[in-house]
Amino acid sequence: MRMLQMLTRCMNRGKVSDMNKLWTRDFTILTLGSVVSILGNTLAGFAINLVVLDYSSSVFLFILFMVVFNLPKILVPILAGPLLDSFSRRKTIYTLDFISATLYFSLSFIVGGGYFNYFVYLLLSIVFGTIDSIYQVAYESLYPILVAEGNFRKAYSVSSMIMPLSAVMMPLATFLYESYGIGRVFTFSSAAFFVAACFETQIRAKETHLRDKAERYGLREFKASFLEGAAYIKGEKGLLVITSYFFISAFAGSSGTLALPFFKDTPNLGVMMFSYIVGFSVLGRLVGGAVQYKLDYPTDKKYFIAMFVYITISFLDMGYLFTPPIVMAIMCFTAGLLGVTSYNIRISTTQSYIPDTKRARFNGTFQMFMNAGAISGQLIAGALADYIPIRSVIVSFNAIALLGAIGIMWRGRRHVKPIYNRKV
Repeated sequence: MRMLQMLTRCMNRGKVSDMNKLWTRDFTILTLGSVVSILGNTLAGFAINLVVLDYSSSVFLFILFMVVFNLPKILVPILAGPLLDSFSRRKTIYTLDFISATLYFSLSFIVGGGYFNYFVYLLLSIVFGTIDSIYQVAYESLYPILVAEGNFRKAYSVSSMIMPLSAVMMPLATFLYESYGIGRVFTFSSAAFFVAACFETQIRAKETHLRDKAERYGLREFKASFLEGAAYIKGEKGLLVITSYFFISAFAGSSGTLALPFFKDTPNLGVMMFSYIVGFSVLGRLVGGAVQYKLDYPTDKKYFIAMFVYITISFLDMGYLFTPPIVMAIMCFTAGLLGVTSYNIRISTTQSYIPDTKRARFNGTFQMFMNAGAISGQLIAGALADYIPIRSVIVSFNAIALLGAIGIMWRGRRHVKPIYNRKV
């Protein structure tokens, strides 16, 4: 912890006002904790996917496993939203990380000997899916509290670079899994979650949305809070358009989960090649995040920039599996670069637009629609992939994403522009 304090003091010593406002003690701690947590989560998740794919030898069972993991994410986020708009998001985050550390440490002994039972893994996926659902809503709702006004663009450019870093763990996950088994992977993940939780306990930001401890909170209060949040979202047409489009985008983008089976079963490609190609997407996101940190796009052009990205990525995702590896890498790099741009525009503007007292409820609802789209897309794509060539499935799904961008986001531009085209 002494090292963390020294790092925080160094980062707060700068003379540039924007840096002082962004890299506060709490923001630095949450960022570092997130990096460690996401790396451990990705390592375990990717390795489990390999286990299921190896033992089941079925694309459909592989996709079904991913669907079951995401199943709690349909209901849990919208139920977590009212609670996290009343109780501590900070405590929720570090408590869930401690629970994850304990579970993975236990699993390292239980399944370390190569034990495999498909239905046991399905049950585990429900547990971890539930934890992840609550964590995502809590994290996304706490994050804006730690960002000073005027720094949302920079803050979310930092956030956008954290998730892509997780992909660097894929080659390591493959190596550890193939060399030492799933038990060693779980041990590493347990340590990562424990370290992240220790970081997160040190966050001191005051959460102004908290209910008075003396106030009663039961089913009636939960229902009232839920309905209040629903009424707010219903009255915000711009947020409705954005949420509707991202439901379609998540549905179409879920076909990307077929890329791993495609690489694994295609001669001269394989799992390691998949990891390298994904690495270029990661590199694109990192470069894009760095650009976003330094470059502030014209406020009145943000909506049109986002629309350009939505359409372009649809075409890139349609075609990259038809190209040789070097072209795949270039296309994935481009998609990653552009994806960070639209992500930053969307999340920085919506999170700064929504009142803190309603943020968790919106985030829960948004996550619910995103996850519902992803789950239904994964299930349909997985079923189709057992009968139709994987590349044809991916092309069809991304055509749906293209139609969604034009039919929803473009048609709803009158409502979305006031949210996207804001100085944050």
